[in-house]
Amino acid sequence: MNSFSTRIALAIVGCGIAGGAEAQIARKDLSIDTALVIATTAMADCKAKGFAVSVAVVGRNGELLVHLRGDNTGPHTMENSFKKAFTSRTFRIPSGEMEDRLKKNPAMGAQYLTGFTTGRGALPIKIGEDTVGAAGVSGAPGGDKDEDCVKVGISKVADQLK
Repeated sequence: MNSFSTRIALAIVGCGIAGGAEAQIARKDLSIDTALVIATTAMADCKAKGFAVSVAVVGRNGELLVHLRGDNTGPHTMENSFKKAFTSRTFRIPSGEMEDRLKKNPAMGAQYLTGFTTGRGALPIKIGEDTVGAAGVSGAPGGDKDEDCVKVGISKVADQLK
């Protein structure tokens, strides 16, 4: 086989491999519309309970999709809601579970990461077993109350997370 024929054959094989790989890369991501419904629903739930909160929703890579600051919230709630959501997304667990992990391993390197928190109040957003984002709330008197509002927000779009 001459050099030209060899190159043609390799190009054909390469296209076949690339074509097969494309089919394996398909994935679902959290849309801005879904993220907005989660955020506004979580905020409305907290507000109905008398809590002034901020809400952050992050996407698959921990990138901020929606960030809402509620009326009469403290200045720290914006940063804290993001940190909770970011921690939940990057570790694929409720943010409050990081406290238990840190107690079990006080030398855990993750505690030194930018955007990390052990504060409760964020939950991962999943499609099946794939974590596509997270939502975090800050401002209610206790992380359990923040987390409850997140649950309401995520449950509002549960039919879209399939």
